[in-house]
Amino acid sequence: MQTAPSPVTPSEVSQAAIMRRRYRLGLLAALLGAVLFSAKAIIVKLSYRYNVDAETQLAMRMGLALPFFGLLLLWDSYRQRVKGAQLQTAKPYPKGWRAIGQLVIVGLLGYYAASYLDFLGLQHISAALERLILFLYPTLVLLFSRWWFAKPIRREQWWALLISYAGIGFVFIHDVQLGGATVVLGAMLVFASAICYALYLVFCGELVSRYGSLRLTVMATTVAALACLIQFFLLRGAAGWMTVLAYPWPVYGLALVNAFFCTVLPVNLTMLAIAYCGAGVTSQTGMVGPLATIVLGALLLGEPISVWQLVGAAVVLLGIYLLSRYRFQ
Repeated sequence: MQTAPSPVTPSEVSQAAIMRRRYRLGLLAALLGAVLFSAKAIIVKLSYRYNVDAETQLAMRMGLALPFFGLLLLWDSYRQRVKGAQLQTAKPYPKGWRAIGQLVIVGLLGYYAASYLDFLGLQHISAALERLILFLYPTLVLLFSRWWFAKPIRREQWWALLISYAGIGFVFIHDVQLGGATVVLGAMLVFASAICYALYLVFCGELVSRYGSLRLTVMATTVAALACLIQFFLLRGAAGWMTVLAYPWPVYGLALVNAFFCTVLPVNLTMLAIAYCGAGVTSQTGMVGPLATIVLGALLLGEPISVWQLVGAAVVLLGIYLLSRYRFQ
């Protein structure tokens, strides 16, 4: 004799509704974060029209973002003290030279070297190609994990890798025909940026569990911001700061947009998305980024949209989608 299913209680219905709202909010945060991250390339290209070099743009971006991340670190410290008092699970700050050295390395890789190489590459290639090349970082993470940690790569993942790089080939060949050797240089710089960011993600695996994602991100970004400011001072000297003050007002507006809307805000939106709908969904939703860059590049920079670009972007996104699907199954 079959027993009747137990009725769903009002509390369970309410909990399910809350989970659905959290998922929708996380999905929206992932989409918005991906678009804002992608807009960074547009802001950088617009700033180049005012003859602002890569070092100055990077120093202005990270210098303006530093106070926001400082406030986040203070808030996280307060939250951790309250949480630690209640649950005995507060995350520690790095102690000892080894821990500090690890933090410095990931900060220099993920938010200094990757950003600097990306800014340099954008001097030579379109925003659309830049975003597609950067979007190869999941494939590089997979390869580095295979190399250092002997993690096996499934046959389906190899196919996803080949598809992704075939799509880049479509767009790259098209842009080289239009721009020549300068496109090759720009593509190499941006690919080096993707390598740095992939290394940052690989090295962060252990550190995230130790310090927490928010605290690690804030501390690494602070290290990068200080490195950017030191680099600017060494290259430009004390007189360089007077040069910064002489730019027209749109430069400062673009720098503030780059610092807050393309750096601080998307970092927090991405962490919110991971918390609400998971890393797999957040990773797949991020695929809207390259398409957003192509559209924004056409609207704001006047970059042409060709069939080659659309086909290449579709192939790259297909490869990344398959890779993320197999990774999070």
